[in-house]
Amino acid sequence: MGSLKSEIRTAITHALYGAVDATRTALGFPVETEMPEFVVSSPREEKFGDFSTNVAMQLAKPTRRPPREVAAVILEHFDYQRCSWVEKAEIAGPGFINFYLRAGWLNEALRQIILAGEGYGRSTIGGKQQVNVEFVSANPTGLLHMGNARGAALGDSIAALLSYCGFSVSREFYINDTGHQIDRLAASLEARYLQEFGEDALVPEDGYQGTDVADTARRFIALTGEAYRHAAGPERLKALIDFGVADKIAAIRESLECFGVRYDVWFSEGDLHASGAVEKVVADLVEAGATYEFEGALWFKAGQYGADKDEVLIRSSGAATYFAADIAYHVDKLRRGFTWLINVWGADHHGHVARLKAGLKALGYDPDCLQVVIMQLVRLFRGGEAVRMSKRTGEVVTLGELLEEVGRDAARYFFVLRGADSHLDFDLDLARAQSMENPVYYVQYAHARIASLFRQLALRNKELPAINSAKLELLSTEEEERLIKKLADFPEEVVDAAIDLAPHRLTGYVYELAGLFHSFYNVHRVIGAEPGLEEARLVLVQATGMVLRRALALLGISAPEKM
Repeated sequence: MGSLKSEIRTAITHALYGAVDATRTALGFPVETEMPEFVVSSPREEKFGDFSTNVAMQLAKPTRRPPREVAAVILEHFDYQRCSWVEKAEIAGPGFINFYLRAGWLNEALRQIILAGEGYGRSTIGGKQQVNVEFVSANPTGLLHMGNARGAALGDSIAALLSYCGFSVSREFYINDTGHQIDRLAASLEARYLQEFGEDALVPEDGYQGTDVADTARRFIALTGEAYRHAAGPERLKALIDFGVADKIAAIRESLECFGVRYDVWFSEGDLHASGAVEKVVADLVEAGATYEFEGALWFKAGQYGADKDEVLIRSSGAATYFAADIAYHVDKLRRGFTWLINVWGADHHGHVARLKAGLKALGYDPDCLQVVIMQLVRLFRGGEAVRMSKRTGEVVTLGELLEEVGRDAARYFFVLRGADSHLDFDLDLARAQSMENPVYYVQYAHARIASLFRQLALRNKELPAINSAKLELLSTEEEERLIKKLADFPEEVVDAAIDLAPHRLTGYVYELAGLFHSFYNVHRVIGAEPGLEEARLVLVQATGMVLRRALALLGISAPEKM
């Protein structure tokens, strides 16, 4: 579909800017005038053709001519030989040009899909551009919650889509293992550690009260016994925090791997400080004249570089801020060769984006190399009521508990069901339901039906027909043609979802594809259809199963053969 749209766009442009200027003369369209932006899309109603364009309406203003008149002139000079499958074009409505393809294009599209095999939809548009996708990056102080889980599904799907489109992608987790939250974790762990020996120790009010902290303390005792019970405070705290951070990271890694997410890089903020990278970035900003001192602190002139307000780099205590470390971290990514930095952040980080971009700009980098996907909150519902607390711990529901309740496939599908900028209401009852009302079940059931057909074929000692011998011209019903068109849409859907960093486009696509397959399956016999037609329909079913598998894989979701 993308190739056909490109052919039509090229032919339209050639009609206006080709070797002859007849079109421009007829329209009174100056040679130096730039081609306006226009779209070639698939009409919602089939009666309006296979493709439609608004180019005539876009040209109405610069030519000072009615859109339908502009459309007529364009079609007068339109070279159909440049569009291999366009049979005719008509003017409709206020000035749309509708294109109708020749019979047989669907057969060729289906043939090309089968020939492409499991790599159908893969592209090279990324040109191996080095892309860093950083997501989740939760503080190593507790278990992963619903916001982390949504970020994991989004980030992993974005990375998979970009990889499939020819980008060289690295998945990265930034470990915030320095700063105040680590000090609070150390104090909380020490209290839980001493409590295990019967001592009267209290977790600080601003500490971490979760039972998982007590679990970490018990694991520390299982490893070291009483070795640190009577140690000096600093020695015990260091041992506890070294073990505690490693323990929390191990738990986070395990939860994410259970969710189907694996990282290429786990990057430590502590290592960033130890390398001197933070001090170097601050010094570079000072040298660039982008800082000033106020009340004993060093400030970055973020407002001069497009941000809403200035930001502290070095506190009056002499300690670097998280903001300073963030700039250094992103500079480090760029120095590692990445040219497109993608971060998936929660809505509470929205204001930080412009200031971070300002920091990169002040250091001479293109701020547009950084793209941040801001995701909104997730609300869990069970029985129509909001679920806020874990049944097990009385605290927030964790990713692990969600996976126990609904499974990986449903969780991942639901987390990318809506755009990241939309609030997400996660219905636990629906996600768990084994019914066609559950969207992930609906999609997976389509694939299971396809697998069932092939099992029936095997029982009859038959094999899939060779694509070159199948009589695809027999696929002429409305259900068959709609299904083939949707299959032909897949490569363009993948590219759009990747470039827009919008995996929810793919969940929408697979749901529509499954719906078209169910409609076809419910009306038409496949195994046992008349000779010739059975083989053609088997090819169509084969292509549908292949696309469903590939699309679900890009979302980190399985394609079961039985349900």
